[in-house]
Amino acid sequence: MIQWIRRSGAARSALVLWLAACAPVLLKATSAGGRDLWVLLAGFPLLAGAAAVGRTRPLAGLAVAVGLSLGLSVELFTSSYWAALALWGYLAGRWTAGARPALWFFAAVAVVDALAARLTGAGVWAWFTALTTLLFNVVLPWLLGRYRRQYEHLVRAGWELADRMEREQRAVADRARLRERSRIAGDMHDSLGHDLALIALRAAALQVDPELSDRHRAAAAELREAAAAATGQLRDIIGVLRTGDDPAPTAPADEDVGALVDRARAAGLAVELEDGPGCEPGYGKGGSHGAAEAGGGKAEGGKADGESAPGLPPMADRAVYRVVQEALTNAAKHAPGAAVRVRVVRDPAAGEITVSVVNGPRPADSGPPEPASGGNGLVGLDERVRLAGGVLAHGPSPDGGFEVSARLPLAPGVALVAERAAAPSSTSARELARARQRVRRRLVESITVPLAVAAGLAVLWGGFHFYTQYHSVLDRTTYDRLELGEPRADVESRMPPYTMDGAPDGVAAPPRGWDCAYYGVRRYDGRSAYRLCFADGRLVGKDVVTSR
Repeated sequence: MIQWIRRSGAARSALVLWLAACAPVLLKATSAGGRDLWVLLAGFPLLAGAAAVGRTRPLAGLAVAVGLSLGLSVELFTSSYWAALALWGYLAGRWTAGARPALWFFAAVAVVDALAARLTGAGVWAWFTALTTLLFNVVLPWLLGRYRRQYEHLVRAGWELADRMEREQRAVADRARLRERSRIAGDMHDSLGHDLALIALRAAALQVDPELSDRHRAAAAELREAAAAATGQLRDIIGVLRTGDDPAPTAPADEDVGALVDRARAAGLAVELEDGPGCEPGYGKGGSHGAAEAGGGKAEGGKADGESAPGLPPMADRAVYRVVQEALTNAAKHAPGAAVRVRVVRDPAAGEITVSVVNGPRPADSGPPEPASGGNGLVGLDERVRLAGGVLAHGPSPDGGFEVSARLPLAPGVALVAERAAAPSSTSARELARARQRVRRRLVESITVPLAVAAGLAVLWGGFHFYTQYHSVLDRTTYDRLELGEPRADVESRMPPYTMDGAPDGVAAPPRGWDCAYYGVRRYDGRSAYRLCFADGRLVGKDVVTSR
């Protein structure tokens, strides 16, 4: 049904196009005769075929209109087919994707018309008229069609961008819901896991209480085991509420950098933790053993698990932890086996603390590389550091590895940067800007191209006019030697290469049957001329005529 409606709509459009193109032809055919009548009658079926293929092959329809116009006049402009030229010129711009085929077609029409003017003896002025007709009756509608095509493309691109934005908004909403589920999962794990740990701890205390009977101590042992099992089940169940690319928390929420590094080292990651200048010995170490193994601090100075950095705001403290955590995760994923160095430097004078995690290049024998990720982890990490008042930087290191570093303030409520760099424009915004630029360019072309071509034709016509005027002056001596009755060929062999455009203004017409040519008396003086008239191939009259 839909295809039938489309076919019916296309048929109606073709019928309207054919009627609009044939209306001037019908008016002219009622008074024409001879060869012109046959050309006009042939136009009806030919224009019908052109209308049938007008949408798919508009240049073919334009070729039909140009051929019919040339059949009537080498000057291309006719009162019969001007509408057909304009209509198919517009359709060629409207339905042709590229401009090159149309430009080649226009050039071919100009060449063919020049040859036709040469063969028929119409002269160069007829060719100039044809070029002017081609410009204003064909090229100008073609440019308007091109502009219309670009405008519709812009509108269609706008709707496509709007649809894309709606889909992106739905995707953002879905991600927001997933992030909220992840937060819920984290909160449940932190709160319930902590409570279950306390229950297990108290049950363990009851299990070794000598004042209880064996039956009660056995019940306490069962309670401790049940609490431990419930903690494990909670960790598994919470994973359902978390996003697919965020693992369930396996470490307590108050774990510090030292404990995080110890766990990564225990898992097989070659990582070192260094305390830079300005940090207390053993900063971030999760216990005395971590400080000894890291080589950058003292075991005696290690701070206990869960203790935040001295003088560091909680937001900045957790941001330092998250920077190290994300960097270690990326190092383990993308450069397994590479050495990793974690360094924490406190600068009280500048009021900031710097944490950097640098991993070496990926070893050659570490297997195939992991597929590139979307970079969402670093994006989220940048937001966390920014909210803490810091600045995050990441990129390749000089040795071929990767480095993640962050600068965070030591005092709460302080931001290290006053403003953030403007976000780059989106792909849709760039596409829309390019589409608008194309439409503006087509509009400018629709106005300037015809004007420029018309100016060029005017300059060419003026130059040729002055050239012909200069070479159309007849010498007085040659004129005086002409004798009436001489053959026309002998007379024309002594004439200048060009004649004047016509008789001076106000000069009476010659007798019927005489074919007269006019030559200049003086250069660039169109008020007087030598008139030579011929009949039956001989010179029958010569005189000097003057404008009145």
